Amino acid sequence: MEWEHLFDDLEGQLDAEWEAQRAALDAESERLRISKLALRDRLRTVSGGPETILLELISGDRWSATLSVLGADWLGACAEGDPRLRIVPLDAVQSIGLDHGRLLASLGPQDAAPSLRERMGLGFVLRDLARRRTPVQITLRSGATLHGTIDRAGSDHLDLAVHDPGEARRTRGVQGFRMLPFGAVAWVRLSIGSAELID
Repeated sequence: MEWEHLFDDLEGQLDAEWEAQRAALDAESERLRISKLALRDRLRTVSGGPETILLELISGDRWSATLSVLGADWLGACAEGDPRLRIVPLDAVQSIGLDHGRLLASLGPQDAAPSLRERMGLGFVLRDLARRRTPVQITLRSGATLHGTIDRAGSDHLDLAVHDPGEARRTRGVQGFRMLPFGAVAWVRLSIGSAELID
């Protein structure tokens, strides 16, 4: 009888130790999985929803916005009260404010492979805007703002024909030209509604 109690106690201790080891391994596995998550991965869970987030940029701009679209190295957001899409390079984002529940939900496993739209780089989007001759406002990381039309976009820079806001690009209206490295751009706002981008 005493031996049965002894073995029952040993089994209980062994089960507890195995459970503790399993929990420690699960926790370490989860830490390892999270360590491999990129900001872009976490933003996938926030993108496309109606909820607002707080975007703070390197340029000092700060908006309550909905995250409309996510690309390979950029995001597209619409600030409250302004339906025009703002394209923001991910490396120009200083912080993203969201509620604790959504913050934790963004840590979840990434099931689906990125869509074709999510694989489009910033240069691809800017070349499309150049092709469409879409007037834009470009805010630089310094806080300076330029209005104009993107004439062309290379792999790491764009050429902007500067003209008055709301005007179409016409030779007589062009006030000058700027070559802008992508690294200098904090955000680009379209002069048209967001639905017309990347359809």
